[in-house]
Amino acid sequence: MSFLHWMAVLGSILLILTLASAYLRWLPVSTSALYLLFGLAIGPLGLGLWEMKFEDVAPWLEHLTEVAVLFSLFSGGMKLRLRFSDPAWRSAYLLAGPVMVACILGVALVGHYGFGLGVGLSLMIGAVLAPTDPVLASLVQVNHARDFDRLRYGLSGEAGLNDGMAFPFVFFALLWIQHEGAPQEWAGEWALHRLLWAVPAGLLIGFVLGRGVGRLAIYLRTRHRDAAISPNDFLAMALIALSYWLAETVSAWGFLAAFAAGIGLRHAEVASSDNSSVPAEEVAMAVPKEGGTLDEVKEQVSHTDEPKVVAGLLVGEILSFGDIVERVLEVLLVTLLGALLAFHWDWRAVPLGLALFCIVRPLSVVALVRGNSLSEGQRWLMGWFGIRGIGSLYYLAYVLNHGLEGPAAHEAIGLTLSVVALSICVHGLTTQPLLDRYERVKGRRKGGD
Repeated sequence: MSFLHWMAVLGSILLILTLASAYLRWLPVSTSALYLLFGLAIGPLGLGLWEMKFEDVAPWLEHLTEVAVLFSLFSGGMKLRLRFSDPAWRSAYLLAGPVMVACILGVALVGHYGFGLGVGLSLMIGAVLAPTDPVLASLVQVNHARDFDRLRYGLSGEAGLNDGMAFPFVFFALLWIQHEGAPQEWAGEWALHRLLWAVPAGLLIGFVLGRGVGRLAIYLRTRHRDAAISPNDFLAMALIALSYWLAETVSAWGFLAAFAAGIGLRHAEVASSDNSSVPAEEVAMAVPKEGGTLDEVKEQVSHTDEPKVVAGLLVGEILSFGDIVERVLEVLLVTLLGALLAFHWDWRAVPLGLALFCIVRPLSVVALVRGNSLSEGQRWLMGWFGIRGIGSLYYLAYVLNHGLEGPAAHEAIGLTLSVVALSICVHGLTTQPLLDRYERVKGRRKGGD
């Protein structure tokens, strides 16, 4: 498929989405499922514009999915405004830790005992499918900085944390396959290097960088009164690139660093707002659309509010920029997934996916996510909203480019792509109705109070 063909495909999708947006909103399916269908239409089962298999595109797809996840993690981190000690974070920690490990083991057991796959390959598929997706799960994540709903907050924190937390277990499975088991020879070094060092180091590097650069940017823009003309999208890209580079340079996890950099930048906004419960972007709404300096709005905001306005403009523009990049990459990557399905569909993904979506994930959440003021219904919903997507595509491309080959690679590709596609369809059909019902019930309870 040539560059011109891709231009035609992307242009057509974006035009259809734009002109038919009023109708698409009423469809009982997510837009991701529509992208998937469009991909099927341009693949061998439709127009035949796509003829390459996953192995052919893995070298460049790894980096494209990497960029998509990095932007999504950074933007997701910026929406999380509560302190790390707040009880709302507890479910995120549990989901990204014990629940994720339980899901890896559950998928591995199904793969090994249900399909007869080797232990290493079963663990690999479990680890690749472990992360919930920060790109496709936007519907179930927090809507804004004052959205402290425990269900949404937990899922948002999970999507940010476990895209990096899955990396140690992907490495574990790769080492198992390369050494044909024998964990006593390498497990100690793996735990020290890939887990005990890489995880906290990535989080610390990203948070310190994001908070430090954020506070410096807010200070300089307040002092020089250039808040509205500063390139905030450049600041976002700089933080993503530098946090990722610094983390990877010291063998820490870059995904965690990018997520933590977004949180750090948000905490810089909180500090500039004197820990106010009102996010700075709401204060910045007083700034006119025209004009490039704070001098032009001095009559509307007090001197003490100027840092809040600067921080609000910065945060608001970065979130808007990140959302645009995220949506464009989602269109491209999910369409590509649909085009690849004709080559790699594996019917075993149906029982594997249903086991993960309906049994392993929900039971793990209900059993392990406790003591967080969550109702039983919220825990079951949290268990269902384990959407798989772009993160799994990245890990699949990564392992193919780092040593997974032969029949094992073929099995991993088929099962991973098929489970992700199944997740997009199943969760795409059920997420919005379940969320609507959840909001109605929550509204009635508030009204009753």
